[in-house]
Amino acid sequence: MAMVAPIPMTMSPPHMNTEHDVLTLAQWLSPAFPVGAFAYSHGLETVFQSGAVGKASDLEQWISDVLNHGSGRNDCILLRAAHGCRSHAALEQVNQTALAISTSSERILETQLQGNAFSQTTAAIWGGHPAALCYPVAVGHAAAHMQLDVDLTAALYLHSFAGNLVLAAVRAVPLGQTEGQRILASLIPLCDQIAKNTLGATLDDLGNTAFFSDIAAMQHETLQPRIFRS
Repeated sequence: MAMVAPIPMTMSPPHMNTEHDVLTLAQWLSPAFPVGAFAYSHGLETVFQSGAVGKASDLEQWISDVLNHGSGRNDCILLRAAHGCRSHAALEQVNQTALAISTSSERILETQLQGNAFSQTTAAIWGGHPAALCYPVAVGHAAAHMQLDVDLTAALYLHSFAGNLVLAAVRAVPLGQTEGQRILASLIPLCDQIAKNTLGATLDDLGNTAFFSDIAAMQHETLQPRIFRS
């Protein structure tokens, strides 16, 4: 894997007001930002096809478990760790850890491709050096460069993560758009809670007990037919 670029310690712009921060993060984490998030279901397509997740209540519980006990919480910890890095070596350690805890080849592909796309786009528009980073690491690194509040970044990242899974369900279950938005709205307090609960967490606090989600991601590697990349 390509090494990450040196951290531009002197390139950060002056700190901006909270309203500007929110709008910047809303742009970064919107479905319109070109990271290709629409192409990934994070293993959900497997359980859609098997019938394990077939109605709104199933989906809400599935996403809640992934946020609480799987990739959601871990991504939040990785984002915070990347935001706090003050050296190339520290950032590289966080990124290698992100790869190490990815439980399947498609999960690795998902986080690498989205992270690379995010890094290239933010560097082209807001400055800095594009780097080969996993997605949550890239977001945390870019937020530090822009001096964006890490707590706000973590909460909005989780909400975007949940939103991408809901969007996948709307396309594949099918789940109505209104029902999908109801589920996403119900997950807002959880996203906020996880962001707050990971304050002060370190890489030693990473863990994953969302085993069904991991197995679904592994099975997706050979799933046919399929419309998502993961």
